[in-house]
Amino acid sequence: MTLAPTSDDPAPVQVAPRKLRRASFDLSQMAQCQRLLVDLVLTAVLLVVAEAGGDLDTTSGCRGLTRGRFSRVFAFGNSLTDTGNAAIFPLTAGGPFTQPPYGETFFGHPSGRASNGRIIIDFLVEKLQVPQPTPYLAGRTAADFVNGSNFAIGGATALEPAFLQSRGLTSFLRVTARSFFFVGEMGVNDYFLSLQNNRTVDETASLVPHVVAAIRSALVVSTRSSIWPPCTRSTVVVTGMAPLGCAPYFLALFPGAPGDYDRVTGCNTRLNGLAELHNRELKRTLGELSRIHPRRSFVYGDVYRPIASAVASPAAYGFGDTPLAACCGGGGDPYNFSFASFCGTPASTTCADPSKSIAWDGIHFTEAANRLMATAILSGQ
Repeated sequence: MTLAPTSDDPAPVQVAPRKLRRASFDLSQMAQCQRLLVDLVLTAVLLVVAEAGGDLDTTSGCRGLTRGRFSRVFAFGNSLTDTGNAAIFPLTAGGPFTQPPYGETFFGHPSGRASNGRIIIDFLVEKLQVPQPTPYLAGRTAADFVNGSNFAIGGATALEPAFLQSRGLTSFLRVTARSFFFVGEMGVNDYFLSLQNNRTVDETASLVPHVVAAIRSALVVSTRSSIWPPCTRSTVVVTGMAPLGCAPYFLALFPGAPGDYDRVTGCNTRLNGLAELHNRELKRTLGELSRIHPRRSFVYGDVYRPIASAVASPAAYGFGDTPLAACCGGGGDPYNFSFASFCGTPASTTCADPSKSIAWDGIHFTEAANRLMATAILSGQ
């Protein structure tokens, strides 16, 4: 599928930086924003691309819309997709994402993004040449959402159509196939909280069917006729989990036995196995949904492979020789992660060149890694 950019849209919306109070990082406080089963602290991206059919739909008498042209973006998800909502939301305003050195590589100041620069949605919007969607909490009137909206805020949530209708946004979802839908991560927080409650990896793996069932429910919502116009054919690209066993915060907080670690990469193979199990179940579910909903093509987007490949051969991807260490944070070798010295707090330090790191703060990715994943999503690799 070729995604052709539009040429008649206004310039991307720029989110103005906000002066916010400093606050300590509190994971339990963040968790209040993400209590659904499909919530998470880290990985997995769901991408919904509304694509018009090119033929006359004889069942409804509607003509298909121009194929492959997008003019606005609607984004949903967690902190890997959030471009400013957490910086405004009372529970998280003033948190570490609003403090230096977040955002400094690209924006020159904190932008509300959980990275040193751009995140995956920024690269997708840039590649498609569509306007940047306005963070929902930054908008004041319907006019602020003409170019779409980003609803992501520190946790992946599947929003019911009633949520959108109550905010006067249903009409924007009926903007034909020129709309581009991006929904962020689902599942990791469930696994994280399970392990944090002293359950084993095997016990945590028993959650996978339930987590994927919740994701399925979110995807079914996206196929409802109340959201999609009757003539629209859509491709739903759902990305799986990145390798949990290569994430600094999983490695630092959930140490395994000596035999659990890959001799080459140092990743925890049991934690990676959990992510792989999730991804296999997700792929199976997407295939099933494609058969049930013939006008919706559910496609799996792989972000596991690019991150795992970069960790295994960092130099080949332009990264340095410590791919398992957070660029910004504290806690020392080998992962440089500790909540007590989380990035953005006074006790944290930042590496000299973030572009050489995969992990930014131990939970989220650097701009360089986000670019790598966005490229993989767009190319289908």
